[in-house]
Amino acid sequence: MKIYIKTYGCQMNERDSESASALLARSGHTIVHSEEEADAVILNTCSVRDQAEQKAIGKLGIMKRLLAEKPGMIFGIMGCMAQSRGEELLEKIPHLDFAVGTDNIHALPEIIGELAKERTKIRRDARFGADTPGIDAHRMEDAAKPYSAFISISRGCNRFCSYCIVPYVRGRERCRSMESIVEEAKGLAEKGVVEIMLLGQNVAAYGMGDVLPPIPENVSPFADLLERVSEIPGIRRIRFTSPHPAFFNGKLIEAIAKLPKVCKCVHLPMQSGSDRILKMMNRPYTSAQYYEIVEKLREKVPHINFSTDIIVGFPTETKEDFQATHFLMHKVGFDNAYIFKYSPRKGTKSSLLPDDVPQEEKERRNQVLLAELEKTNEEKNAALVGETFELLAEGPSKRNPARWSGRTDTFKTVVFPPPPGLKEGEFLQVKITGATSMTLYGEAVEK
Repeated sequence: MKIYIKTYGCQMNERDSESASALLARSGHTIVHSEEEADAVILNTCSVRDQAEQKAIGKLGIMKRLLAEKPGMIFGIMGCMAQSRGEELLEKIPHLDFAVGTDNIHALPEIIGELAKERTKIRRDARFGADTPGIDAHRMEDAAKPYSAFISISRGCNRFCSYCIVPYVRGRERCRSMESIVEEAKGLAEKGVVEIMLLGQNVAAYGMGDVLPPIPENVSPFADLLERVSEIPGIRRIRFTSPHPAFFNGKLIEAIAKLPKVCKCVHLPMQSGSDRILKMMNRPYTSAQYYEIVEKLREKVPHINFSTDIIVGFPTETKEDFQATHFLMHKVGFDNAYIFKYSPRKGTKSSLLPDDVPQEEKERRNQVLLAELEKTNEEKNAALVGETFELLAEGPSKRNPARWSGRTDTFKTVVFPPPPGLKEGEFLQVKITGATSMTLYGEAVEK
């Protein structure tokens, strides 16, 4: 059977889609790249924001037209929305055949087989441990970037931030065994993977169990994991997302600084610069504690870059609260920021609060922070002109195929004319010759 999987949401959903594709391919199915080619369509859904849910539901409605050409076509959803709203959507959408929750990817081959024999409604949403069958499945031979791979190290989250639906749709935090993660990374390295991205809702809490912040300065199973993966021959870059600031302790900071393979770009979700709002969000740190982590990392790694998540317009956010966020953002000088206008998610604690910041004010605050980000990047990127960096070549640039793009270990994008014989996934030295707020430009140089 020909199967098409469309993914909404985060990198963890991308990884789940890859696992699903690998498991279905092993079962004899063919993974295709468009719904028109397919005999079965699976939408991997996201519930973090209402817009993502509406997109998936809208797509399901539009795809009903395909039944006119292929009456036996199978439609299913997997992921967060399937976990939280699977039963409801199976009842509401007549042509939706199955809903597979976040811990049941391994059941997809069986479900597709059942539906091929007899059309019915199937729902699977039981909870399992982190080392579920298929969590380590990859299809690198058909990957867009066969030199780079995601590895899920944990599932779920224990933090229960007041605005976040994740603990309800992905469950409580469950960590994979370190040995299983290391073996997966070794297998990927043998297939030519040079860059690994370790994924989890709170990777910095890996192996910590139910411990609450503040955590001991000298205990970090995640730091131990970084060291183990760094020892694998062939792996040259290690990235990770997403950590929680409250779990950044001395041992983890030291590991990031001392391990050359760990990329010097840290995603550190801030969410707000107002201590009052942080407390309402159930974020167990203050703005001063957050900035202290940034300073400690910069002290150990002066050239380190930071990206972040910020929510504007959280319930009761005043002008002064927003100014505190703007101030902290300016003080840190982020290289990237994912800035979201608050929207309540049903079932979270913040959804019980009045959504009292007008939409136009949320939009204004959003634009202020985007302008701050652009200004910071213009200045920081301009300062890099004349410097030379090692790049991981990613292939032809989307805007100009005659040029290639690559990434520094601080995750800066560089566009450059490729030297003869260069292949995707190879490393090269590039001298920066120009810069904008979003992109660096360079020329390849001899090592």
